[in-house]
Amino acid sequence: MKNPRRPGEAAQHPHPLRHSSSLRSSRRRQQFRLQVSSPVAKGPDAMPPPPCSSAPSCLLPSLTLRSRRTVAAASSPAPAGEHGRRPLRYAVLGAGFAGLSVAWHLLKHSRRDSRVSVDIYDENGVGGGASGVSGGLLHPYSPKVKLLWRGAEFWKESMDLLRSAEQANGTAGSDTISLDESLIWRRGIVRPPTTEKAADILLENAQSCLESCGLQVLDSDAAQHLIPGLCVPFDFAVYMPLALNVNPKKYLQALFSACQNLADETSSLPSEPKELRLYKHHVDNLHQLAGDYDSVIICLGANACSLPELANKLPLRSCRGVIVEFQLPSDTVEEYGNQSPSILSDAWMAFQGPRTVSIGSTWQWKSENYSSTVSDEEALTAKDELLPKASGVYPGITKWDFVHARAGIRAMPPLTANGSLPLLGCLDEMIGKKSNCKFWLVGGLGARGLLYHGLVGKLTAKAAISCDETIIPSEFICWKVMKPSQ
Repeated sequence: MKNPRRPGEAAQHPHPLRHSSSLRSSRRRQQFRLQVSSPVAKGPDAMPPPPCSSAPSCLLPSLTLRSRRTVAAASSPAPAGEHGRRPLRYAVLGAGFAGLSVAWHLLKHSRRDSRVSVDIYDENGVGGGASGVSGGLLHPYSPKVKLLWRGAEFWKESMDLLRSAEQANGTAGSDTISLDESLIWRRGIVRPPTTEKAADILLENAQSCLESCGLQVLDSDAAQHLIPGLCVPFDFAVYMPLALNVNPKKYLQALFSACQNLADETSSLPSEPKELRLYKHHVDNLHQLAGDYDSVIICLGANACSLPELANKLPLRSCRGVIVEFQLPSDTVEEYGNQSPSILSDAWMAFQGPRTVSIGSTWQWKSENYSSTVSDEEALTAKDELLPKASGVYPGITKWDFVHARAGIRAMPPLTANGSLPLLGCLDEMIGKKSNCKFWLVGGLGARGLLYHGLVGKLTAKAAISCDETIIPSEFICWKVMKPSQ
C-alpha cells in the first residue's frame, strides 16, 4: 500500500479455505474441460472513462492539503450571517477507505439548499493507516469464487469511486500512464486450485457470476498463455478478466482530491457551498467533538476500539497482516508479462508491472502492534511463510529478490449468515447522549475494505444526512445484539 486542500466558517471550529469421491470428481472435471475456454482476448475495460468558521491560528499547522481559498478564509473570516444559516457540520474520523468514502458521499448527497462542512481527522494523514498498505486486489468474489452477498452493489459503488479518483488524478481512460503513476492495473486475476476439493468447488461456483466482473474457466494451456510458468496442477484455472489491481495509497490520495474538487465545485454557488478540511490530529474521545458537530462518523478501523466510549463494546477482532514486496533483479532478462494478471492462491500475488510484486498476507490474530513499521525478524517470518505458498503456483517467484515488508491492523467483523459484513449504524445509545450530536460507525471492513468501502460509505452518509438509521440494511446493524470481542 500527490498530495492534495477550503472557505472556513468564521464562528465555530473544533478541536481539531475416498477414492470413489475422487473418481467422480475427476470425471466431473474431465467433462467440464470440454467447455473451458481457449486463450481469449481480454474482456472490455472494467472501468470505461467517465463522460467527459475560520480555524484558530493554532490549528493551522495541522491542517494539510488545503486549498488557497481555505487559507484565505482562515485569515479573513467571513462576516457572521453572510451565507445565512450555519452549515451542517460533520466530523469523519479516519482518512482510509471508509472515511474518504463517507466524506465523498456526504458532499455528494447533501441537500442542494444546505451548507455542508466536512472535517476529516487522521493523525497519519490520507492513507496513512491499514488502508494505505493493503493488497489492492479488487473483485466481488470469495476465495472460492462465490459471489459475495450484495456483491453487485459493492462492486458498482467501488467502481464509481475509482472513476471519480481517476478523473481527479487526471488518469481516467488513459493508457499512457507510467507504472510509477498508475492508480489501477486492469489485467485481471487468475485463481488456480491447489487441492482436489478446491478444484470441485471452483468449478461449481464459476457457473454463476456477475456480468460486470465475469468469470472464465481456462484450461491449462490458456492459463499458461496468460501467465507463462504458472503451475496448474488440476489442469484449469478460474480467470476474472475485469478484476483490478489498485495502488491503495495513490488511490486514496486521488479520492481525497476528488472530495476537494466536489467541494470546490460548489464554492461559487450560494445555494449550496460545501467545505472540506483535513486535520492531522488525534482524537482522544468522542465527546470532545460533540458540541461542534451535527454528526461524528467513526471510520477508524481497529483503532475505533481505542476510543474510551467504544472500548470493549464492539464485536471486532484485531488481526495484523504483513505484506512482502519482491522485485526481479536488474540483471534478469526474463520479466513478468505486462498484460499478465495477478494471482490468487494460498497467498495472493499483486503484480505492479514486469518487475515488482506484492505477496500477502499473514494473519496474526489479537495483535496489539499497530505500527506500520515491520522489524527485520517479522519481515523474515512473513517471507518464510508466504514465499512457499506463492511459489506453489508460480515457481518463478523464487528468482525474485525480497525488498521490504509493510503491515497494518485489520478490524475483523463477526461471521454472519451473509458472510463477514462491515459494522454500520448509529451509536447514540452505546455512547450516551450528552448533546444533539449523533454518532455513527463504519467498521469491520476486514480484508475487503476496498470492495466494501463504496457502498458502506454511501449508506452511512445518507443515514447521517437524514438522521435515519433505517436507511442502512438490517444485515449491517445486527452486530448490535452480539457480544463484544474480548
